[in-house]
Amino acid sequence: MRIARFSIDGNVAFGAVEGDKQDELVLDIIKGIPFTDFELSGTKVPLNKVRLLPPVLPNKVVAFGRNYAEHAKELGNEVPDAPFAFFKPSTSVIGPGDEIQYPPFSQDLHHEAELAVVIGRMCREVPRERVQDVIFGYTCANDVTARDVQRREKQWARAKGFDTACPLGPWVETDLDLATASDLTIQLTVDGEQRQLGRTSEMIHSIADLIVNITEAMTLLPGDVILTGTPAGVGPLNVGDEVAVTIEGIGTLTNKVVKRG
Repeated sequence: MRIARFSIDGNVAFGAVEGDKQDELVLDIIKGIPFTDFELSGTKVPLNKVRLLPPVLPNKVVAFGRNYAEHAKELGNEVPDAPFAFFKPSTSVIGPGDEIQYPPFSQDLHHEAELAVVIGRMCREVPRERVQDVIFGYTCANDVTARDVQRREKQWARAKGFDTACPLGPWVETDLDLATASDLTIQLTVDGEQRQLGRTSEMIHSIADLIVNITEAMTLLPGDVILTGTPAGVGPLNVGDEVAVTIEGIGTLTNKVVKRG
């Protein structure tokens, strides 16, 4: 099931996306929230009549860096022996169609296409054999990065945590199991030109590895998001660019880059 979060007539709701053709998609509005047992209301609205929002509002976004060997290599970094985590604040999250605002303190903004894992239940110290139980679903992400700031400041809070630095969407796909999600095509285009192309099977540390690693340290809450790393091909974004992340079996997340202010 594809679960979207949307706004219509000033109201915010979740809905199940139905249909195959983009111009014929509809939303069956969900009663309540999707992290517990829920029912479909049977009230349907065309997708093109609503504004899609970030599919979840995470308490925290836990991101893992250098999780694809070729990406680490292209930036001259060592491949970490263990998962390498950092955070993006909830205020960095935007949805499909929202604008990525080029931060005024950077002159080298980069795209990073990533598979995002959405957590479905409160969890801590998750054993490997229970990882599937805590996953709600998967969505597309763009770990937008001020590369010059990242290099200059060493720690990544401003470089990867600025407002609009974490586009998510267009919805959460809940029907992918862990094995399937671990071998999907992931690609990114800028103005229709392919920049990144890889498979999630190229991850150094698997989805299960990442969840086991981070829950050893902290509790994850329903709606929290884990970013799993980016394949090679990262590169610059400029004002006016339209950047699209497409992941097999999930969908396409599209955003435009604008000047802040």
